Amino acid sequence: MKKKYIALIITILLSVGVYFMFFHKDKSLKYIPKNADVVVMVDVKKATRQYISSFLMHPSKWFEEGEKNDMKISISDSGLKIPDFLQIFHLKNTKISEWYTIFEINNKAKFSTFLKERKFISDGKDLFKNNQLFIKIEGGKCIVGTSDLNFKNIGKPFSQNFRNKVLNADSFMNDGLGSVSFISELRTQNFSIYLKDDEIEIKNEQNSADFESLISDLNKETQFLNVELNSENIKKISSIFKENITDSASVSHLKMSANLSEVNDKIISYGYDDNFNEIEKISYQKIVQPNYEILLQTSNPDKTWNYFQQKKWINAQNQFIAIPFQPNLISKSKNQLSIKSTQKAGKLSETKNQNYIFIKNSPLLFSSFKNLSNPIFKDVEYLFYGNKNLDYTVKIKFKKEKYPLILR
Repeated sequence: MKKKYIALIITILLSVGVYFMFFHKDKSLKYIPKNADVVVMVDVKKATRQYISSFLMHPSKWFEEGEKNDMKISISDSGLKIPDFLQIFHLKNTKISEWYTIFEINNKAKFSTFLKERKFISDGKDLFKNNQLFIKIEGGKCIVGTSDLNFKNIGKPFSQNFRNKVLNADSFMNDGLGSVSFISELRTQNFSIYLKDDEIEIKNEQNSADFESLISDLNKETQFLNVELNSENIKKISSIFKENITDSASVSHLKMSANLSEVNDKIISYGYDDNFNEIEKISYQKIVQPNYEILLQTSNPDKTWNYFQQKKWINAQNQFIAIPFQPNLISKSKNQLSIKSTQKAGKLSETKNQNYIFIKNSPLLFSSFKNLSNPIFKDVEYLFYGNKNLDYTVKIKFKKEKYPLILR
């Protein structure tokens, strides 16, 4: 009888321990500043449960003898307190590439060792940086950012009452592994993040839109890039770059297709021969160049053209210089403006009458953009954005491999 009681007690203790280790969460949010306009959250314990479940479902992973993930080991023993909900935020009126998060420091000695191991160098008092991240220590916490430009502009955190509700993870999270929330003066829009075997999907709550047929059709196209957007989507996306093309330029619809090609670029330099006469030297290098066509539908092409000229986006040769890929030629007709690359214009895909952006991965990307050399980017098959009515979806599809994403 005593053995049964002991077994029961042990079972209860183990159940309580498992609950507190993997399910009980501190949902308080201490460090989201009032001047944040985007918040990305990750449910750390849910991610841990998904990792363990995937690990148990793939026995071959148990016996692999590979290099250990030093980053994971270091973070778990870095001297930082890892919150149950990781809070990453973007500040109003800052570059889209600037993101920050804040951690509490539990052990300064361990944290100092961690910084040295991860090759962070001192950049001033309590400031550290490596090739990718910047860290600022403030008392018992540290701010981690992709930039150090706005450390001083991180505002005070939201009070516990946010829009007349208690501020906690439930204010931003739904049923996903994480969330992306856009905060404005009027409302907060939450989008759930789902991590699947070979894709990451981000969509708003109660999203019933089905884009699979559209994605299948776009994936069969040969173009590297296909875009089709109405005025509302143009407005939302252009606002990221602090522009309002739909209102200012009266653009009602955008369609774009592009391909990548490798071409020989002539390089002319000058030197001197043995008699000190100046000579011309010609050499060639391979460069990646996009071939594209963009159609902008507008009820008033003259207004659109004048707006582009006021912004100095059209030069004397009628080239559209707001995009960095030259040379091109812009022209206008009855109800549209056309922008075409002059070397070889891209062929527009068939009109789908839907709102989407589809980017297909290409090996040529990695030869031209060195910051995409990370293996993570090479494993991506495509990136898709779609909108139907009030439903929004972003999908990042990865190549199928032996293990699901969370185990790679």
